[in-house]
Amino acid sequence: MDIRKQTFIIIRKNNLYLQGKECFTNKPKWTQYRHQAWKTRDKERAAEIARKVGGVMVLFNQVADQTKVIGA
Repeated sequence: MDIRKQTFIIIRKNNLYLQGKECFTNKPKWTQYRHQAWKTRDKERAAEIARKVGGVMVLFNQVADQTKVIGA
């Protein structure tokens, strides 16, 4: 299987990972587990969300369980 199809972009801030938004608010919801993080392959959308929440974009390969910071 192609490694690119298994790799996603997630958002990290202070060793926590963006999970989504809390119900009825626009506050970001954070988790300590990478597997529960919000995932995307759209780099522009991830960059916009990372800028809004003050986090960094991280490449995440769920199969290999590895992370790599983008543009650091």
